Amino acid sequence: MAKVSFLEERCKGCGLCIAFCPKDCLELAESLNSQGYHPATLTDEGKCISCAICARMCPDVVIEVVREARR
Repeated sequence: MAKVSFLEERCKGCGLCIAFCPKDCLELAESLNSQGYHPATLTDEGKCISCAICARMCPDVVIEVVREARR
């Protein structure tokens, strides 16, 4: 399972991470950040496959994906 974290205050809500997520587990939050944008958020952690496409697509580098080590 992955741990996905967002620096919500830096997110401008462009939606690129949402558009490219192969599992559709991201969406824009209903709340606004301090800059007045709806930041992206992970809606279903169980569906996330840790591919990190969202992090690679983010132009503002606000997403970090940490994968669990294989045993």
